[in-house]
Amino acid sequence: MAKSKNKTKALEEILYNDIAKTLRGVVEAAEYKHVTLPLLFLKFVSDKFELQREKLTNEGKTKFIEMKEFYQKDNVFYLIEESRWSYIVKNAKSSDISIKLDTALNNIEKNNPSLKGALPDNYYSRLNLSSSKIAALIDHINNNIHIGDESFDLMGRIYEYFLQKFAVLEGKGKGEFYTPKSTVNLIAEMIEPYSGKIYDPCCGSGGMFVQSLKFIEAHKGDTKKVAVFGQESIDTTYRLAKMNLALRGISGNLGKTNADTFANDQHKDLKADYVMANPPFNQKDWRAESELKDDPRWAGYDVPPVSNANYAWILNIVSKLSVNGTAGFLLANGALSDSDTRNIRRRLIENNLVEAIIVLPRNTFYSTDISVTLWILSKNKKARDVQVGDDNRKLRDREREILFMDLRTWGSEFEKKYIELTPEDISKASNILHSWQEVDGDYQDIPETCRGVSFDEIKNNDFSLVPSKYIEFVDRDNTIDFDKEMKRIQKDMSKILSEETTAEKELREAFKGLGYEI
Repeated sequence: MAKSKNKTKALEEILYNDIAKTLRGVVEAAEYKHVTLPLLFLKFVSDKFELQREKLTNEGKTKFIEMKEFYQKDNVFYLIEESRWSYIVKNAKSSDISIKLDTALNNIEKNNPSLKGALPDNYYSRLNLSSSKIAALIDHINNNIHIGDESFDLMGRIYEYFLQKFAVLEGKGKGEFYTPKSTVNLIAEMIEPYSGKIYDPCCGSGGMFVQSLKFIEAHKGDTKKVAVFGQESIDTTYRLAKMNLALRGISGNLGKTNADTFANDQHKDLKADYVMANPPFNQKDWRAESELKDDPRWAGYDVPPVSNANYAWILNIVSKLSVNGTAGFLLANGALSDSDTRNIRRRLIENNLVEAIIVLPRNTFYSTDISVTLWILSKNKKARDVQVGDDNRKLRDREREILFMDLRTWGSEFEKKYIELTPEDISKASNILHSWQEVDGDYQDIPETCRGVSFDEIKNNDFSLVPSKYIEFVDRDNTIDFDKEMKRIQKDMSKILSEETTAEKELREAFKGLGYEI
């Protein structure tokens, strides 16, 4: 049976602490995820295999228990004996356990084509980690995780928890493989990816896809109506993403291999209903000076500069949107007003693509402490009726408007030095956007929080998308009675000076009683 949320959280923490303690000082922090997550994956697929094997036996189908098709038809990966967790546990203390692990993972991939490119290739043999350390990791997982037929989502939650903890551990300058869950939830709640194709051009460890399907489940939607497409350039991160999707039972198209989205677009003809992305911030030298100048993705726009890929990511996203497509993606704040991309930004605004600009709190990300911006783009901002789950909505014409939101003071402290948006924050922010979009919405501009702004006003600000140029600032100094405040300050200072004089007099008397003069 599934454990309670509190017990699950305790299990995750206990397991993570045990594993981190085992690896600390032996491998670099950036390697923790690559050492640990394939072991979790192996445990998961083995447990599912054993349950299916038991089911076939109970149904009197023992002659089929070694036939792949009787596993794969129920979305269970087939494992030969040497790839099963029980075999790994039995041989955990052998001197060649690293080779046995590599062989097990290689055979799993070989026998299950959908996992091609998902699992590490001879990683443990090259890791140079002692067999005793590997045995300790296997013991930690084996002793803590016991998955039953009704709780396979437990492993997905543990995997997600570990991804987050590893990203926090790596800290600034690293951890790009993981986008904080609360930020992904905000994107999902705002663009509401209920059905259709979802695309992420830089998918990291696959968190956007996982949270999208969680959003659908939470709102009683049908996850079978969603197809996911993505791409990731870093080989090890690409493998993390494929494992993450496999753990969730998500059949996603992440391309045939890891590849750079700009140099080797593996989804050239895709038209997605939703795009969710967290591209690398301010990526430099993303192309050579003479390369990609005639790329169809920037047709009708200036070619994005070599010095910064922010607008290359934006135009790639725009090129992938269907006629009614919606995108939510994150960029560094500099993209709101960079002078060298001003003409591209102007065209995006003139083409009525920018729906909303939302500035997030600082320290939301583990890889940087800067404040970042969530961009919402809509390919169709005309008045129309839309079906969102079971809800019929009437959207008003927003073609000559953009909504600006400032969430920099929102959120709560997390892990002592990070900020995360709470579920209440996410609900409030998404309600602001949706009420602004709807014909019958009760939207109102809120000073220091949000404001709907006309095209003409943005044009008069030279097409800057910096929210502080548009959202009303409350000058609280206007309400201060300065004469009254000065009298209060003077009274307080007089009291402090009087107390200091009394204390000084008492100190002198005390020293005088001891025969000293000061």
